[in-house]
Amino acid sequence: MKPSIFICLVLMVFTATAQITYPNYRLTRSTGKLPALSYGLGEDRLGGAKMGYIDTNILLRVIDSTKDMYSVLLSKYHTAYIDKAYIKPDSAQKDKAYYLTNSFSVKGDSAFDYVGISMEEHLPYKSYMEVNPSKIIVEIFGVQSNTNWITQLKSLKEVKNVYYNQIEDDVVRVTIELQHRQHWGYSIGYKGRNLVVKIKRQPEKLDFKNLTIAIDAGHGGTNAGTGGVYAKYEEKYYTLLFAKALEKALKKKGVKKVIMTRTIDTTFDNKDRILFLQQQNPDFSISLHLNSSNNAQVKGVSTYYKHIGFRPLTQAILSRMLELKLEEFGNVGNFNFALNAPTDFPNSLLEIAFLSNEDDEKKIIKTQFQEDVAKKVVLAITDWLKAVK
Repeated sequence: MKPSIFICLVLMVFTATAQITYPNYRLTRSTGKLPALSYGLGEDRLGGAKMGYIDTNILLRVIDSTKDMYSVLLSKYHTAYIDKAYIKPDSAQKDKAYYLTNSFSVKGDSAFDYVGISMEEHLPYKSYMEVNPSKIIVEIFGVQSNTNWITQLKSLKEVKNVYYNQIEDDVVRVTIELQHRQHWGYSIGYKGRNLVVKIKRQPEKLDFKNLTIAIDAGHGGTNAGTGGVYAKYEEKYYTLLFAKALEKALKKKGVKKVIMTRTIDTTFDNKDRILFLQQQNPDFSISLHLNSSNNAQVKGVSTYYKHIGFRPLTQAILSRMLELKLEEFGNVGNFNFALNAPTDFPNSLLEIAFLSNEDDEKKIIKTQFQEDVAKKVVLAITDWLKAVK
């Protein structure tokens, strides 16, 4: 009798796993410019905590709504939120109880490494970085594995190894191990029925003459930024001065190419800046801003990152900036600033000082201080590149 009972239990578990059931929902697709999934409804002045950007045309199951957001079911035990502006209905789609992953293709070309995951449908996902050792993790929701074939070719240069685990009944986790300690970025999206992770390689020569560096002068045009205590101009005016000083210092060091998101006082939406930088494909980017506080006594310099793999650049910049006898406001991680969100290239937000603090403001408006900041950032990049080697 005992063997029969055991067999019956196994069959019951198998049936429950194979036929996943979800609550009532409405089928939709992601759309628009850089749609993003959020963890919850909480928010600060920069919005809610974001799981990350997703591709357009992703199949999403809407289960509830608020004034501005839809609640979407990613898998049996995972939900997220998405702004209603980034959802379109898909009444023609016939949903399945589950979808499958199939073979993986892992290879390189002359510039990038690629991990292609064959899929039955454009399903939601999230990705994140791990360090020591460096890895890219991709979690795919609403899917079961039918992957028995992961082909890895010798054309790979940055990808060390690829494997997966079915961590839940309908969640597959893909792990991509990297060769180098420093993360140089990746992009992720669907190409046909393949979910493709395009992985940047470490530059062959880590010197200024071989690098393309992007500089973002914060704000501009109708987005003036913060005001000062006595300063004649607003934040947008001074960030452009700092950006031009940094551009000049980098060109003096022989940087291969300097990309500026703006060189004049013009309106440039942050999402458009991201799309522009993704097209330009810099080796890394630095966004320059000035801080502000309701407490006039608060002052100092700070650097910010969202993705842990990009933290070393922000640490190097903060360390050098403190040599300018600025107070330390800190190195801030998981920051929700738009230009920290891309995974495509290392990036850093530098809040140079507080325009709302009288002592900091006196420094900010001086040409010599703007040049000194540029020199320190160049030294910080040098420090970071040496540590990468």
